[in-house]
Amino acid sequence: MSDQQAKGSYVEPGQEYTRDTNYIEDRITRDAVDGWPVEAGRYRLVAARACPWANRSVISRRLLGLEDAISLGLPGPTHDARSWTFDLDPDGRDPVLGIERMQEAFFARTPDYPRGITVPAIVDVPSGKVVTNDFPQITLDFATEWAAFHREGAPDLYPEALRGEIDEVNAVVFRDVNNGVYRAGFAGSQKSYERAYRTLFERLDWLSERLAGQRYLVGDTITEADIRLFTTLARFDAVYHGHFKCNRNKLTEMPVLWAYARDLFQTPGFGDTIDFDQIKAHYYVVHSDINPTGIVPVGPDASGWLTEHGREQLGGRPFGDGTPPAPPRPGEEVPSLVGA
Repeated sequence: MSDQQAKGSYVEPGQEYTRDTNYIEDRITRDAVDGWPVEAGRYRLVAARACPWANRSVISRRLLGLEDAISLGLPGPTHDARSWTFDLDPDGRDPVLGIERMQEAFFARTPDYPRGITVPAIVDVPSGKVVTNDFPQITLDFATEWAAFHREGAPDLYPEALRGEIDEVNAVVFRDVNNGVYRAGFAGSQKSYERAYRTLFERLDWLSERLAGQRYLVGDTITEADIRLFTTLARFDAVYHGHFKCNRNKLTEMPVLWAYARDLFQTPGFGDTIDFDQIKAHYYVVHSDINPTGIVPVGPDASGWLTEHGREQLGGRPFGDGTPPAPPRPGEEVPSLVGA
């Protein structure tokens, strides 16, 4: 998702930050109720590595083994007021969609599309039209509607017996943590900033207590809930602690959450999707209202992500009855991966 929704700054003096959650809500389903059938090779997931919301979809696609069914387009880490651009690709064009900007796919669907040009988005390759940018639903559908194309040994990321609890945890984590860091970082007043700050760390303390005695957020395997929390934790020290003023503690100073985050980072499908260089470039360059100099910090040292975490002692089975995913496909590796 573009943190500024390709419309300029969210920072309004005296105002509390409010995320635009109006998305193109079409779904790709087995019954094609919205006109978009599950069909291998038809769709392209566009997901910038810098974006935490897009990162979720990349992790889910990796864990489930959907690489052959859904191709991946990777915009660069920065964008201008119009949209994300494919500046990492030869000639600055996505090699499958043939476009320079994500805006083109949104305009193919709705000319002069009036809302934010966001990622992740799924594009129908034959028509070049965006099908959906409803990021919470995209990963749930990967886990359920696309089951026929899951790899052998794919984990159940949204087990039916636990969906109620997963949904409850996801709701509070989104409100107070995933979006909470933005509510602090883009606050337009001292009062709204302090309110978001307190809520964020109260929720992180709650999560620490929850995870002190269990390896994963819900049940004894990795689920959708872990994916959603991980992408915020992975960006915490690199971006949110300083850039968004979420500075009561660093992640590395919260022992339970730091160990939990390292456990996931070292799990195939998680850390191999994280590009700290792109993450920092996005936040520190694009958010010119918060960081007008555009200077991107060199640190923090990311080598600690590969240190022992000890979470195995809590039990749990990362992939349940399944198996880890294969290494990233050629062309989908993270060039600046820690330890590479």
